[in-house]
Amino acid sequence: MTYAIGIDIGGTNTDMGLVREDGTIIARTNIPTNAYTEFQPYVKDIMDCIAKLMKGNNVSSIEGIGIGAPNGNFYTGCVDNAPNLTIKGVLNFEEEMRKYMDVKVVLSNDANAAAYGELVYGGAKGLDNFIMFTLGTGVGSGIVLDGKLVHGSTGAAGELGHAILVPEGRQCSCGRKGCLETYTSARGIVQTFCELRKQTPNYNGKLMSVPDKDITSKMIGDAANDGDLVAQVTYARTAYYLGIAMANAVTFSAPQAIFLLGGPTKVGKPLMEPLVESFKKHLLNIYEGSCEIRMSQLNANEVAILGAAALIKMK
Repeated sequence: MTYAIGIDIGGTNTDMGLVREDGTIIARTNIPTNAYTEFQPYVKDIMDCIAKLMKGNNVSSIEGIGIGAPNGNFYTGCVDNAPNLTIKGVLNFEEEMRKYMDVKVVLSNDANAAAYGELVYGGAKGLDNFIMFTLGTGVGSGIVLDGKLVHGSTGAAGELGHAILVPEGRQCSCGRKGCLETYTSARGIVQTFCELRKQTPNYNGKLMSVPDKDITSKMIGDAANDGDLVAQVTYARTAYYLGIAMANAVTFSAPQAIFLLGGPTKVGKPLMEPLVESFKKHLLNIYEGSCEIRMSQLNANEVAILGAAALIKMK
């Protein structure tokens, strides 16, 4: 039986897990990312945690360490100036970790890791061509073509969340306007709902007394499933935009499937019915029937660690 370490680096916490080759997380732990401003002490504490995970589970060796991180560069093994980390600069995880343990270290961004996790441990087993969209605070994506994760010339390929969907549209955190993320992320869904609610003077739905600042995409999804018309229109509009983006993605990659992952995708019918409709409407006819829309089969609480661990399986 072989094992790997999967590490998910977030702005708040760094989650780590010892993963068995069948995709079972044997043990996990975490440290607060935002407690660190210096790189070397942070990596030392990560490696101490890894040593404890291995010792506590009688594991003497691992295949490697996979890392999913914001601004992660597969080619260099570095996190490049991630804005949401308190440790600034170019952080060479591969070089620093190998000072402690002589194993393979593979790093990529978190959406790429999730996609590869789906390939190795989830519903994409046996597929050579697919795309994953991750909907959360932002919109990430990972693209697998001919069985290989697409990184491009810079290591940063596949940022479909930052493809411009609406020219001169909503302001995006990337500095541009109209990115897919501004319409289909959790934040985008909330913005759409608040805009529609203001445009509906007689609105008396479930969320009528909730201030804009307190509304979440989950609340909107729950309201949509309870029959709230404004919430339903919100998810229908979200689905319309996401369907266009997915249809566009098919034209350059001809995937067998598109997988969806993240909180907003769990709403069910209010999202999925109009999404399928929009996708089919905007899909180029030569691709009709060639690409399925599927939900990720990875557990939401495990996908980040499993995806990171899966990276070491890359050819």
